[in-house]
Parts: sequence; structure tokens; C-alpha cells
Amino acid sequence: MTSNHQADIGVGIIGCGYWGPNLIRNFNRHPRCRVERVADMRRERAEAVAREFHVPAANDDPGSVIDDPRVRLVVIATPAASHYQLAKRALLAGKHVLVMKPFTTSAEHAEELIALAERNGLVCAVDHTFVYTGAVQKMYDTLHDGSMGDLFYIDSVRINLGLFQSDVNVIWDLAPHDLSIIDYLLDGQDPVSVHCLGATHAGGSQENIAYLTVTYPGNVLAHVHVNWLAPAKVRRTIVGGSQRMIVYDDVEPSEKVRIYDRGVSIAKEASPGEIYQQFVSYRQGDMLVPQLSGREALAVEVEHLVDCIHNGKTPRSDGRAGLRVVRILEAAQHQLNSLRELQHAGLTTLRGAA
Repeated sequence: MTSNHQADIGVGIIGCGYWGPNLIRNFNRHPRCRVERVADMRRERAEAVAREFHVPAANDDPGSVIDDPRVRLVVIATPAASHYQLAKRALLAGKHVLVMKPFTTSAEHAEELIALAERNGLVCAVDHTFVYTGAVQKMYDTLHDGSMGDLFYIDSVRINLGLFQSDVNVIWDLAPHDLSIIDYLLDGQDPVSVHCLGATHAGGSQENIAYLTVTYPGNVLAHVHVNWLAPAKVRRTIVGGSQRMIVYDDVEPSEKVRIYDRGVSIAKEASPGEIYQQFVSYRQGDMLVPQLSGREALAVEVEHLVDCIHNGKTPRSDGRAGLRVVRILEAAQHQLNSLRELQHAGLTTLRGAA
């Protein structure tokens, strides 16, 4: 436990649900931080968490966290619809902010928060936890050391028999994880196009299965499959290059990343009719299982964020990274909305004809 005289960043956490205790634990473990106050809409939950982690103050008022003079960093772990208002209030109060994913529910709100933080010299970060894992860092290093050759595609699957959400669909719930990984691997490149298909089942009001395809410069294709209705939990990302390929399986207890020395090349001088006769070559090499850092990603993120606050650095998962993810989510949502309208119009037409 960090003592008061050691800590120079007082932390306040709004939201003590599933992720809240992990946040409190990791911030309290950092030698330069101390969680001074927590709040949750369920006061009894905030008080229970405060007792467990020896947090001095807890209640059900988020404003008390933002207004507490001991708090320099406000962590917002609430439903997505509340992120914008809480983050804006914290930034206006001169506090640094860390917001859970997705950053906001609109690109316009994300842009406003980024501008507000920049005007006031404050850190505005988004909890894209996976970009701080040893596995994703190894993927990034392999992709950028030249050994992959030309990047062809990134394919992600994030499915399980999940908890249906009433306020967001499966895209906004699960896809931010994969989109943040893709954004990090591609150094924040803006996409060329976004396509999305989704469907609603089991009487729900939100899409519970979706397929999202994002095209990036250089003809790089990224595909994300998210699903709340799968019988098994799958968390797998494949990165395909001309020289090497990576499989990242987050469900694996140990060998989370495997690098395959395999690839395909087509002779540039080949004509279309000749390609499959003699100008395609496949290489089947070894498979490497690299050693990864076993450190908890959230601990790495906390240390990185503290360094950014103290030294004026830009976080790896800053507001602009959050904005890029939200822009893709917005484009995907627009397509889902259009699909709903078309389906409704078609059903109406059929009923009229009947």
C-alpha cells in the first residue's frame, strides 16, 4: 500500500464495477499514486470497494471525485454514454483523465475532449489495455522490424456466449479492443473504407453479432468478427505478411503468440494467365514461440500514464487513438442503421403486398 507522503498523483475513480477494482489495485500499487476517492451509482458497491482497498472516501456522487482537491487524475469507468460529460467536467476542472473504451459515443465529442485537454495542457488517455500487453508489443515489434515483408491483412475474432448489453450493441462493446490493436499495429493510419454487417437475435434490441471490414492504405484488409452468441470463447488475431505470419491467441495460457516463417510471393513479371502455373512460390519455414513479458497490462499502462503526466509525453493510447476507433465505430453504426431501415422497408413492402 502506498502511503500519503509518497504519492504525488491523487487518483479518483468513477465507476466501481467489473474493471474498477483492477484500476484501484494497480494505481495504489504504483509508488507515485494513491487512490483518494471512488464513486459509483450504487453507493454500497463504492463503499465496499473502498473498504477492500483502503480508499479514504467513497459515495455515489461522481462530482465529488472531480471536485476533490487531492485528485489530479480522474479515471472514468462508467457506461459509454456518460464518458463525454464526465470527462469534459474533469478537464474543465483541470484534471488529467483516463477514460475506458470506447472513448466517447461520437467523434464530435471525442474531438471536443481532445481540444479541451490540449488547450489546458492536460493528459487525455483512453484505456486501450491490449496495446500494453507483451503479446501485442511483440506483434508490433515483429511487424515493424521488416521481417514480415509486405503486410496483407489482420483478421480478428472476439466471440463468446456473452452478457447482452442494453445500452450498446456488440460492435461498441467488443470491437474497440480489436480496433485499438489494429490502430496501434498500423501506427494510427486512417482507413480508406469501412463496411459492416450485423444482426439481432434472441429478442434483443441491439446487434449481437457483427462482421466489420476496414480497408487501410496499401490494400491492407482488417476484418473483425464480434459475437455474443458463440458457444466458446475465442480471442484470436492473425496478422498475415508476405514473409511471416503471426497468430495471437489471448485465450492460450502460455503460448499466446506464434510467429510462422511462411509466406507467398508472385513474380511481378508474370502475366495473369501464367500466375498459377509457375510464378507463385510458397515458403514453409519454422514456427517460433517468442518469450513475452508476463507483466499485467494494466500495470504497464498505469506506469506509462504516470510518466506521461510527469514528463509531458503523449500516451500510447491518447485521445486521438480513441478518436480513430470511435470514427470507425460510427461508420459501422451508420451502416447498421441503414441496414435496419432497409430491412424494415422490405418487411413493410411485403406486408403491404400480402
